[in-house]
Amino acid sequence: MSDIPLSHVLFVSTALFFIGMYGFFTRRNMVTMLMAIELILNSVNINFIAFNKYLYPDKLDGIFFTIFIITVAAAEAAVAIAIIINLYRSHKSIDVEDADELKF
Repeated sequence: MSDIPLSHVLFVSTALFFIGMYGFFTRRNMVTMLMAIELILNSVNINFIAFNKYLYPDKLDGIFFTIFIITVAAAEAAVAIAIIINLYRSHKSIDVEDADELKF
């Protein structure tokens, strides 16, 4: 087992979370916004694993939540990419600023 303090792991997780929030709120491209959401979900996964290891090392609850989140994130990414491809085919743009033109 490694001897990495919980505060270091939480710092990395917080940094990933805020990088994801920054990317989500400042980018106009839907693909980069999707990647920012994935960063946020990965920071949550790091928190689940870290707290599971440090608080309840003999239980696997945090790992089960992490596997569930990874499964949901994969499904969300597949659906979002399908929607983005469909929007690009019909409107020739995936820029969020062009949302007025994306009305059906």
